[in-house]
Amino acid sequence: MTYIESAALMTDPDFRGRIKVACLKFADSILNEPNTTPAHNTRLRWATQTNAVPDMAAQQVQPPTVMDGAVQAAGAEITDDALQGSVEAVVQKML
Repeated sequence: MTYIESAALMTDPDFRGRIKVACLKFADSILNEPNTTPAHNTRLRWATQTNAVPDMAAQQVQPPTVMDGAVQAAGAEITDDALQGSVEAVVQKML
């Protein structure tokens, strides 16, 4: 993707909606993980905050997700499964 295409995708509301769904799905899996998972408390805080204010989480995660290699390769046409992987990878880096 070009810089212009990347910048546009970083503010695309439909793409943000897909990222929000991916964030909520990841948050749900974190809420159900064992408390022995490494960095669980940090992950639990993120998941709780994401469930409370999912739009804010999506807005924070969108720019770095657009820069993920899979998104750069596929753009907005990335599959939901691949986008889920990209979002989870980005969130892991953020935590």
